[in-house]
Amino acid sequence: MAQPSKLFEKALTYGAKAGWVVFNKLNSISPNASFTPKWSDKPLLKSYQKEKPPLGWPRTTDSLCPKCIPEIRQQIVDGKLPHEILLNEKVGEIKAQIIERNGEILMVKDCPIHGHFEDVMSIDTAFFRHLEEVFPGRDIRAHNDEKLHNHGTSTVTHGRGSVLTIDLTNRCNMMCDPCFMDANQVGFVHELTWDEIKTMLDNAVTIKPRRQMSVQFSGGEPTLSPYFLDAVAYARKVGYTSVQAATNGIEFAKSKEFAKASAEAGLRYAYLQFDGIGNAANSHRKVGNAFDVKLQAIHNLHEAGVDIVPVTTIINGINNEQVGNIIKFALDNPKKINFLSFQPVSFTGRDEDISDERRYAQRYTLSHLAHDVKNQTGLGEPTRDWFPISFMSTFSDWADLVHGPDRDWGQLSCGCHPNCGISMALMIDKETKEAVPVTAFINADRLAKDVARINDAARGKWLSIIGVTLALLRNYKPEAAPTHFKIKDLLQKFDKSFGATGRSYGKVTADRTMDDIKMRRSDRWNFLFIAGMWFQDLFNYDFRRTEQCIIPYATQEGEISFCAYNTGVGWRNIIEKMHMTSTLTKWYEEHGRHEIFAGGKKVGLEKESSYDLVLNQEHVNAAANDTFDKSGIAKNSREEKIRARDAKIKQDAENARMAKLYRKEVLGEVEQPGFISLDSIGGIKPAAPKAEVVQSIEETVSGD
Repeated sequence: MAQPSKLFEKALTYGAKAGWVVFNKLNSISPNASFTPKWSDKPLLKSYQKEKPPLGWPRTTDSLCPKCIPEIRQQIVDGKLPHEILLNEKVGEIKAQIIERNGEILMVKDCPIHGHFEDVMSIDTAFFRHLEEVFPGRDIRAHNDEKLHNHGTSTVTHGRGSVLTIDLTNRCNMMCDPCFMDANQVGFVHELTWDEIKTMLDNAVTIKPRRQMSVQFSGGEPTLSPYFLDAVAYARKVGYTSVQAATNGIEFAKSKEFAKASAEAGLRYAYLQFDGIGNAANSHRKVGNAFDVKLQAIHNLHEAGVDIVPVTTIINGINNEQVGNIIKFALDNPKKINFLSFQPVSFTGRDEDISDERRYAQRYTLSHLAHDVKNQTGLGEPTRDWFPISFMSTFSDWADLVHGPDRDWGQLSCGCHPNCGISMALMIDKETKEAVPVTAFINADRLAKDVARINDAARGKWLSIIGVTLALLRNYKPEAAPTHFKIKDLLQKFDKSFGATGRSYGKVTADRTMDDIKMRRSDRWNFLFIAGMWFQDLFNYDFRRTEQCIIPYATQEGEISFCAYNTGVGWRNIIEKMHMTSTLTKWYEEHGRHEIFAGGKKVGLEKESSYDLVLNQEHVNAAANDTFDKSGIAKNSREEKIRARDAKIKQDAENARMAKLYRKEVLGEVEQPGFISLDSIGGIKPAAPKAEVVQSIEETVSGD
């Protein structure tokens, strides 16, 4: 039987439905023009003004040849071609078709030199269609950006991005496989100077629309940079309220003092490499106590006031069975974890030269993620509860409208292509740990359309707040919400996310204190955001995604799309070589070697290491995924290289044996150590071998 409070709330939703009819009717009369905010030289976009790339299927797009690009890139790195060729010519570009075949969505393409390529984009056509249908459109076109956005066909053209990434160093204290940047393997050090870091951050705020970006310091391992703490503090100083570090957590786990110093400098989020529950599930990272490191890092960071985002690179057959375990870990620890990021593997960096056999076996898409979450946890209907990350931009537009034209920064807006990223939100009761998908009790699709109507009318702050309140209530189903969740919780959660009314929930600005952090954490309800971000590789590359990238890299050569930098034409390889700090030999002579944890080596943790996290011991003690041990397919690039080396050694030995046999049986050479064969000086030749023997030997040597 329904609670009396739920019945009362149900009555309120009926009242809101009637109120919305009246509001919507009046709101549609003579809508106001959009204003131009301080943070943009162009006005806010109406929903119907937003551009969209070609969607649906079959469709044609611009892509790259997986074989041409590495060859061209290497010529540029070797100095045989100027890098300006990428600005002026469409090198390595080919057309690709996105099609449906046997219930899957594929990208297929043909290079006139290297032939046919294809790869899967989705294993669920209905899911793929849903993501594209609810895509609200691109953000304001980037402007005042000519100096920083100039990378030929890889140029970012729309929006400002939501996370600006800065690689402080290419040095790392691990030797991961996979690694999209091939850390510790390129033969030189690329490490930003303090002046370069400041210049990149200063340049970033000149681009418009100037949105409330996050800045993520990455690498390599960013904590190895001598300027890590200074970079965090300077980012806060120039206005970024969300400063992040993409880290393996080793330095944070080793030292509570370092975690505290990072928090005091202004670090708000740690994007923590987290590939599964238990050391076995992380064993492919080759650190003996990797999971223990993660747990200690979470404890130290959270205690210092830094929020943690576990980031999981998902590889089919390696750790795809860990999706559910990781979500259950977050559900068991709702006071510590409020964001999860799953990243299906991108075959680039160490894995660019991958065999087709391993690529097909390890490919993992966003559709795999949505189905694995449902199958492993029972949570989330793929076409009801998952939306493209860009879906939230409609609500960001509303916040921009409410905050008015005089703000120095716009709202963070994730305006990426619908094929780039997806998300599902769970509302979790921190006290009872009850969890329900938000879209199970809110009609998200209709709510977004309602909010778009409010945005298009541009009525100003309080009318827009009234309109959204009615929209929220009319799309709310209290009977499907968590047991103790109330309408006031819904409204407060929305207000807390967008800062509409001005009520304080704890500061997030540079002057925030530990009291502010505790105030924000005191909320009973954890809005757990589960995101999937699928970065491209050369086998599924689509320029329509690149041009509206929300995770650009700041470099010495401007700001470049994440995928264009790490995959695509591979700007990373080119720019890091152009701005190389030192050869490894010289670096080691001047600085010594930093410690690297690989080959099962354990990280030394403090003797008093402890953490108050809830763990499922069955998950912790589970064995590693043995799919590839049974299949005979190589697990990673290292195994492929070892097998290729061994195969070459074997083939060379066989060729040498057959060549020796050929000389003996066909040419009649007599092997006499220390003497020249008689036939070389016109000596007596032995009888000719049988014809079938000659043919067999010649075929073997020629490789036929």
